[in-house]
Amino acid sequence: MSGDEKMRAKGEQVKGAIKETTGRAIGNERMAGEGRAERAKGDAREAKEKTKDAFRH
Repeated sequence: MSGDEKMRAKGEQVKGAIKETTGRAIGNERMAGEGRAERAKGDAREAKEKTKDAFRH
């Protein structure tokens, strides 16, 4: 399960970064903001998984 969560976190980070970059490129602040939020969500999920891994070992 942990591997799935890590993959989901990376996917959210990548998707968010692409959305943010695209939003900035076309001048759409809403899209850029959504991308930042999505990337932050992926960062938080990744941090949660790293914390869980730290306590397992």
